[in-house]
Amino acid sequence: MTATTKGPAAYFPSIEKKYGRPIVEWQDLIRAAPPTRHMELVNWLKAEHGLGHGHANALVAHTLAER
Repeated sequence: MTATTKGPAAYFPSIEKKYGRPIVEWQDLIRAAPPTRHMELVNWLKAEHGLGHGHANALVAHTLAER
């Protein structure tokens, strides 16, 4: 039986494919970004890097959950 990835990480393969960067790079950008609140970071990724809302939200949620 194969384990299915759930939650924000389920978006990671499509994010890497669509935007051409590994997840680690996106997480490094998020950690180094000046905004610190969830929606500020989502909006920043959308405006500065052209991510869609769902992809930006997944990256931010997963990265901020590490704190």
